[in-house]
Amino acid sequence: MKRVGILGLGSLAVILLVAAPQSDVRIEISKPGAIALAVTDMRGSGAAQPLMSVFNTTLYDDLKGSGLFKLVPKGILPLNAPQQATDFKGVTNPSPGGSGAGGYYLSDWSGPPTQANYLAFGYTGVQGGSLVLYGWLFNVTQQTVQGAQVLGNRYIGDVNEGGARKVAHEFAADIIARFGGTSLAGTHIYFVSDRTGTKEIWSMDWDGSNQKQITRLHSTSIEPAVSPDGTKVAFTSFVKVQPAIFVYSTETGRALPFYNQRASLNAGANFTPDGKHIVYSSTAAGGDPQLYIANVDGSDFKRISFRRAICVEPKVNPKTGAEILFVSGPGPQQVYRMDMTGSGVEMVSPGGGEASNPAWNPDGQHIAFSWTRGFATGKFNVFVMDVSSRQYNQLTHDEGRNENPTWAPDGMHLVFQSNRRAHTNYQIYSMLADGTDVKQLTTQGRNYSPVWGK
Repeated sequence: MKRVGILGLGSLAVILLVAAPQSDVRIEISKPGAIALAVTDMRGSGAAQPLMSVFNTTLYDDLKGSGLFKLVPKGILPLNAPQQATDFKGVTNPSPGGSGAGGYYLSDWSGPPTQANYLAFGYTGVQGGSLVLYGWLFNVTQQTVQGAQVLGNRYIGDVNEGGARKVAHEFAADIIARFGGTSLAGTHIYFVSDRTGTKEIWSMDWDGSNQKQITRLHSTSIEPAVSPDGTKVAFTSFVKVQPAIFVYSTETGRALPFYNQRASLNAGANFTPDGKHIVYSSTAAGGDPQLYIANVDGSDFKRISFRRAICVEPKVNPKTGAEILFVSGPGPQQVYRMDMTGSGVEMVSPGGGEASNPAWNPDGQHIAFSWTRGFATGKFNVFVMDVSSRQYNQLTHDEGRNENPTWAPDGMHLVFQSNRRAHTNYQIYSMLADGTDVKQLTTQGRNYSPVWGK
């Protein structure tokens, strides 16, 4: 088999495309020489100590969820953990395995059984009414203690669980950034939920916490899209009977102006990379829905698709802004691509069955989409594809319907909807872009159509 390496999904991640019969092509995320990271359970003094369980869990989950590290199991870490850089006595333990079980020499962490490349450690306390974290990252394979320090910072938060999570997120973000990654802390997922009785737009933090209702239109609001800077969310609502596009400020929660053409349908808004325009689907010309582009307030609209078939779910390439994915026919729905001028139309999905819900990776080269892959209608699963080679990989398998995948800003995670739990209510899940580390983010009501933004 021929193996081709393509840079993608973060500086430490490589997508390996294995040329094989198309039905068996695999796209895998691998981390050559994965970084072995040991993370100690840190301690706090005084009023900080009751917050350390939340802090340690948050830090560990952030680092594990980054997809960049192989975290060393805590059960094999040395019994003694340094709390500050000056706790290290040297490079090589003169009596490894002796009394005290070590922990104050670099070799205690780099040697067996731990065999870590890096160590994250520190401590917290309360100073001046604030929670203060002193956090270090050491390269424990170095030949001197002085040369081992990679990171040493102070972080400040409130003396409560929110403050503990804050400083943990910030410490993790600094560690992830050292290896070319992007922390998801501070990002948000927008989604549809019917937990209040009608479908409204909600938001939550990247890990499923802090779920908040954005709209209160008491109607059906669907298809959220978030602007590149995270300040606006656009969505489709039936509050005025016919589906129309609305834009809200994520900062104030208030509606912003958007002019809807006179049409039986205006829907499926998507922002351009500069945030100045919105692409959407409309029946303004009569007949099947076609694609239009307008200013972010709906003005100066212009039709850009001219097909004798429906054109819905437009998604603009976030890297170039020069091409657009959409779902169209004729026949069973498939994913198509064209220039922003409407030229160069071509089918991207492999054909067979039904394909929908296209989503660009931030790199502008890879996409995710839902596809029945020729199976019975309704058996949707999430796939990823390299657009240039058209090689793809299936990420979900035989667990209900899995739809509406969207990439995280780091290009290494996906969020999607699934009814895999007893095949009943849809919930929102996240996973790494190789299909692993699946996490359920919602539990209340039925939840749909997640999008990930800043």
